Amino acid sequence: MIYLSAALAFVLFASCKNDAKTTTSENAQTEEYKGKEIGSEHDAEIDKLVSQMTLEEKIGMLHGNSMFSTGAVERLGIPELKMADGPLGVREEISRDSWAPAGLTNDFATYYPAGGGLAATWNAEMAHTFGNSLGEELRARDKDMLLSPAINMVRTPLGGRTYEYMSEDPFLNKKIAVPLIVGLQEKDVMACVKHYAANNQETNRDFVDVQMDERTLREIYLPAFEAAVKEAKSYAIMGAYNKFRGEYLCENDYMLNKILRDEWGFKGIVVSDWAAVHSTVKSLKSGLDVEMGTPKPFNEFFLADKLIAAVKAGEISESEIDLHVKRILRALFQVKAMGAKDRTKGSIATEAHYQDAYKIATEDIVLLKNDNNALPLKVDAIKSIAVIGNNAMKKNSLGGFGAGVKTKREVTPLEGLKNRLPSSIKINYAEGYLERYDEKNKGKLGDITLNGPVTIDELDPGKVQEAVDAAKKSDVAVIFAGSNRDYETEASDRRDLHLPFGQEELIKKVLAVNPRTIVVFVAGAPFDIDEITKKSPAVVWSWFNGSEGGNALADVLLGKINPSGKLPWTMPKNIMDSPAHATKSFPGGKSVNYAEGILIGYRWFDTKNITPLFPFGYGLSYTTFAIENSKTDKTSYSANDVITVSAEVKNIGKVDGKEVVQVYSSKGDSKVTRASKELKGFKKVLVKSGSSETVSIQIPVKELAYYDVSAKKWTVEPGKYTLKIGTSSRDIKKEIQVTVK
Repeated sequence: MIYLSAALAFVLFASCKNDAKTTTSENAQTEEYKGKEIGSEHDAEIDKLVSQMTLEEKIGMLHGNSMFSTGAVERLGIPELKMADGPLGVREEISRDSWAPAGLTNDFATYYPAGGGLAATWNAEMAHTFGNSLGEELRARDKDMLLSPAINMVRTPLGGRTYEYMSEDPFLNKKIAVPLIVGLQEKDVMACVKHYAANNQETNRDFVDVQMDERTLREIYLPAFEAAVKEAKSYAIMGAYNKFRGEYLCENDYMLNKILRDEWGFKGIVVSDWAAVHSTVKSLKSGLDVEMGTPKPFNEFFLADKLIAAVKAGEISESEIDLHVKRILRALFQVKAMGAKDRTKGSIATEAHYQDAYKIATEDIVLLKNDNNALPLKVDAIKSIAVIGNNAMKKNSLGGFGAGVKTKREVTPLEGLKNRLPSSIKINYAEGYLERYDEKNKGKLGDITLNGPVTIDELDPGKVQEAVDAAKKSDVAVIFAGSNRDYETEASDRRDLHLPFGQEELIKKVLAVNPRTIVVFVAGAPFDIDEITKKSPAVVWSWFNGSEGGNALADVLLGKINPSGKLPWTMPKNIMDSPAHATKSFPGGKSVNYAEGILIGYRWFDTKNITPLFPFGYGLSYTTFAIENSKTDKTSYSANDVITVSAEVKNIGKVDGKEVVQVYSSKGDSKVTRASKELKGFKKVLVKSGSSETVSIQIPVKELAYYDVSAKKWTVEPGKYTLKIGTSSRDIKKEIQVTVK
């Protein structure tokens, strides 16, 4: 790998001069991103194919025929439906009948930022870029379906998949998910949106029975899935492991048939999570189309030999089988896996795709604290930098229990600094802390959800001394701390918010000898960083941030990129401040009751007046913005109107930068319980130093609705609403009252 060293001028307070593609002054809402519905133009051809198929051939299409594909009917020209894992990029090829790597040399792929990072861009166009780019990689590997995006809510900071899930807010979730899905499917690939639904913890995920009231379900846990179906026209949905109100989600008639298909009009296919099926006839009749899994021979699946026997015994009709086969065939035609010669060919691990990953990474890094302009680092005033921390060299494309990416390029933070710093500056590296686990208490695969990774938090004295010595002899120190994908992982939730591996003690020791110490966290979920934040002059939050993550991070630290990321979740001071923990309703046992109801995330903190460490939507900049002249186009609206909120964003600092204008709504005199504020619109805008830009945010009045349980419909309550315009859920600059008639 070859990187160009940057000249001194390259790293000074430069300017966020991104191309027009990444500027979202006109495009930060997703109304323009509309998916293409699965068509019916091939129905006659599909009917003919089905009429020629044997029962065994039909049922072969309804279950896994390998680890990641269903059965083909070669004599009729029906191919396998080929799937790939890929929240961070296309997973490496594995064997057809086991998890063992296939050992190929042509399955290297681009590693993209994780879902939490993508959401932290607050930029719908970055989500579309992500989908387009990843879609091209899937097609280069001849895949038909991506088992992603994962759009479940971040209910607890401890969730093992918080790094992969996007946000604690349903509106932000859907505004990032929709363009991602549209971008992906534009490349002739199916999105398989997961995990439907209420799959918000890894602990006991295989069987936990989720209980929540209907309004909470509709207002918090379903909006992103509904938008994925209605707006993005996702071609596939993945049924989750857990139960919902007593029924497993892959055999839940209410969720799969009544809501997904009857209410939302879903025309695609429902795929099970791996080994999430528990019945044959019930699963099929309840809305499942494809059973996937791993633990037994493929013919022993519930929708394999058992289904053939059930049809022959008259327990289910062959016409019911035909219904599911036709859904799969329609989706195959839709992505041009059948009957088309102009299907996207794709490309993989290209420089263009690495740059897509870079652009996303540059927009998701969050500046949490910056006292006395400690950042960006002024390279003309320093001769040496101490780079400290295991995370400075840690690679995260692979690791943990979930899907990773086999990539040829993953730039670490240390490599990024080496690439970007002038050669005149000496880098003094020290590992500082060791990533170590107590293997005796780690738990066995299969029940890891009950006791996830147990870390050894005792520091190695020699490593500490190396770090302290490096900090002492350097003009400035940068500690790369946080987490990794072995600690934050699918299949286990974290035990608490403490920083693992003794990092907090290490950081304090380094700060004691060099107060000019910047702390950079690389992680996917909140940690207890209260004490560190108080002591450190500057704190930066990065993510599992893709192939170019180290370069993006270096460019932020050195000022080539002005940080513009915003937190997609609330950073609590104490885990017991978070709603699922304050209500003692996590993780539950055989069942879990979502006792906080609609007050998830910042809705709880703001409604209960609990001060977080950092609020939802928070993120600083190297420049200063003023939000002025906020107004609405009218003062009174009807239920079918669209409210237009406009505001002038002034950059009164010395460097170009991007700001995210956020609009929250509240209704103080509502007849139903409401959160003190709810996100209803946002827009990211690039504003040059000394200039101003006017942003316009459209909010359909229907977005102000609540779900009326007794009427079983969304209802816009008439009366006065307060629209709150600001730059985080706690930093409100202007309040405007409007009336809905």
